[in-house]
Amino acid sequence: MACGLPKAMNHYLRIEIANNARLSEPEDIVAKPTLISHGNQCAECEDGGSHARRRLPTRLLGGVLAITVTLSLSLSLSFCNPAFAAPAAGDAYVYRLVNGYNGETVAHLRHEISNASTAQGLVVSVTADRPSVTLPRTEMLTPDGQWLRRPLDNHGLAADYEFTPALPAVAAPAAGRTWSVRVTGRVNGEAKARSVRIDGEVLGNERIRVSAGEFDTVKIRRFIYPGDAGDFKTETRIAEIDWYAPTLGHSVRTETRSSWQQLCSRRYCTYHGDWHVLELIEAPKAASSQ
Repeated sequence: MACGLPKAMNHYLRIEIANNARLSEPEDIVAKPTLISHGNQCAECEDGGSHARRRLPTRLLGGVLAITVTLSLSLSLSFCNPAFAAPAAGDAYVYRLVNGYNGETVAHLRHEISNASTAQGLVVSVTADRPSVTLPRTEMLTPDGQWLRRPLDNHGLAADYEFTPALPAVAAPAAGRTWSVRVTGRVNGEAKARSVRIDGEVLGNERIRVSAGEFDTVKIRRFIYPGDAGDFKTETRIAEIDWYAPTLGHSVRTETRSSWQQLCSRRYCTYHGDWHVLELIEAPKAASSQ
């Protein structure tokens, strides 16, 4: 199946697999991809959505197995996976926003796909029933759920980011799959771009019930580092667990927490941001599985 990618978007993916690596922290992730420019050759996806076009010789270097494959990487690691449904203009998703620390419902958020959406990006209008919780904003996704525009926690405050290429937030439903990617992030009002890193892992497939119904989901763990270090503060570490429903083209539940360290009294103290839980309570077209 041809990906239909522009030539400039082809890359190498270099995956280094360390012996006896553990998966408890992002630093211990077994497979750590690094994107390397591939030039102007055109590649195609084969094997029903697999991104590897050909395998180059493997090398064993000091206990580290290095495997290099050619990728057709556009806006996501799952670009050629046909299992992901694309939401349509007019589709609306309503979420309950819960404070994870005390279980209190903070607000209801409505995510509606705008008519301004195109084949390259879905424009999402986000509004809350309590404007004091969050102001109306616009987010953008690729058709297969990757992030083009989205706020990220910066030391406890939300900052609006635009990502180039898209930040790969979701992946094909293959348990154990991991990825680590850096993209360019631009924050409103800042002239200098930031380097944003995401470490992801597919934990497996899980059927869960939320207020909107019962869904077959891909459970994904993400660690995001938004490039906001400075003023005696370390980079924020955003930890997310996401239950993404491929047939819906949207997440049905997401838990987000953040932490960072800040210099205080000649040492670094750890601070924690909000703990948000989003749960889908209304979905378009009765999309749940019975």
